[in-house]
Amino acid sequence: MIITRTPFRISFAGGGTDLRAFYVAERGVVLASAIDKYIYITVNRRFDRSIRVSYSRTEIVEHASRIEHPIVREALALLGMGHGLEIISMADVPAQTGLGSSGSFTVGLLHALHAFRGEHPSAEQLAAEACAIEIERLREPIGKQDQYIAAYGGFQRIQFNADERVFVDPLICAPGTMQALNDRLLLCFTGMTRSASEILAEQQRDMGATAPQLSALAEVAERMRTALIGTPRLDAFGELLHESWIVKRRLSGVTNGAIDRWYDRARQAGAIGGKILGAGGGGFLLLFVEPDARDAVTRALVPLEPLPFQFEPQGSKVIYSG
Repeated sequence: MIITRTPFRISFAGGGTDLRAFYVAERGVVLASAIDKYIYITVNRRFDRSIRVSYSRTEIVEHASRIEHPIVREALALLGMGHGLEIISMADVPAQTGLGSSGSFTVGLLHALHAFRGEHPSAEQLAAEACAIEIERLREPIGKQDQYIAAYGGFQRIQFNADERVFVDPLICAPGTMQALNDRLLLCFTGMTRSASEILAEQQRDMGATAPQLSALAEVAERMRTALIGTPRLDAFGELLHESWIVKRRLSGVTNGAIDRWYDRARQAGAIGGKILGAGGGGFLLLFVEPDARDAVTRALVPLEPLPFQFEPQGSKVIYSG
């Protein structure tokens, strides 16, 4: 039996610049961090030649090609595994909430399948294979950041290049900077979920109009990185998060009336900046709040419940093999 644990992520700026339609013309840059909320994948040998897959529903099929879950089906096809397996997934948070769950699921599944075969894939291999499944095989209109942060973990600047190379650069900060930033972040679930694929597909269809906003988001990601390295300027980071939101909300499907109201309430109560995570339209609201304003902002957002979290330095890992 193999069990993998793969982190979800929060993306601070640059989301959308990891779409191929953008980075083939202009370098994409995302600033993101893994967090201590995870998806767990178990792979075990089954007593017969059938395959049992358990997620939000359960499938039992005679061959991998008959699995309805598209990512599981394509992962098994990619690795040439077709019979006698039991695959179970469990997660700390729901899907479609802006934390990169699909990419984390794909990376964690691939990691578990490789480990089941006695293989030790690198983070780069896991991320590249996950992108191949979701973007190439399944034709999902999504970017690459989720797969890479899930595989590598940590707090990263990720660069996407026209030749398809991806550079993953960890932030090297003064001692205490990351914890000080973590202490100023508030994560609240809006109660709304949405399909990232639908929102991103619309943005890609209109790339000519959205490219200027995406370029601005990549530039904000670079300025956020600068605010954290050397002598940290956390207040500037919070202001840049607000600037990023002002730009991002111009993109199709990112916000709605309810999200705007929550964000305005948070700002009036003392939040410096924030954004909806993921492609937008629902999910988790991330806010930058100085410690002395945290209680006031939390009260202003009732009934939204904060989700405590910490940055996660590690990417996908095998936590049990036996």
